[in-house]
Amino acid sequence: MIEFYGALAVFVAAHVIPASPGLRARLIDAMGRSTYLIAYSILSLVLLGWLIVAAQRADTVWLWDPAPWQWHVPFIAMPVAAFLFVAGLMAANPLSISLRSGAEPGPVTAVTRHPVLWAFLIWAVAHIPPNGTVVALLLFSAMVLFSLLGFVLLDVKARKRLGPERWRELAAGTSILPFAAVLSGRARWHALRSLILPALIAAAVYIWFVLQGHALLIGADPLAGLAAMG
Repeated sequence: MIEFYGALAVFVAAHVIPASPGLRARLIDAMGRSTYLIAYSILSLVLLGWLIVAAQRADTVWLWDPAPWQWHVPFIAMPVAAFLFVAGLMAANPLSISLRSGAEPGPVTAVTRHPVLWAFLIWAVAHIPPNGTVVALLLFSAMVLFSLLGFVLLDVKARKRLGPERWRELAAGTSILPFAAVLSGRARWHALRSLILPALIAAAVYIWFVLQGHALLIGADPLAGLAAMG
């Protein structure tokens, strides 16, 4: 448990300390925005990997026994999370997290302006039901909290970076809640046609992860768990 708490503390610190406007601005000035985002994304993934490994090593204290239906939750939710993650990183998005730079938001912002955060939120929520241990609940609840806070913090940062007028102009065509902008007419349905490629990539990644990746990287085989519950 000590390693898990340490990994969780480092993960939290790595996301809280760089959020300081002064420090973040200095890092971006020194490294460039794209380089900073790539380096920060890699660091976040490494720390997340450590946190998951530490959670696996921690003492197992069950809060509930997983029911068969609970194992189906991530299988249903994760294709959506994979799509939002891949599409979010592939498209330029000055309003949120992306690996591409660009002054104009990409087509995925017609769905939501924070696709990567929604991917993490869906991932975390979907993995709570079939993982009824104290450590799993702490881990995934922390990810849920980070995602929810991120919606607010990234909007604040983008507004400050872009300026209030430019931020309102770009934000007018998107929304935090998925598909709210499309349903309200502020974004067009035809913008979603450009998301076919990231959807295909996300589908391939999801299939690989279910068949092999999850067992290889995380250690648990989701198909074996599903079969055992069936």
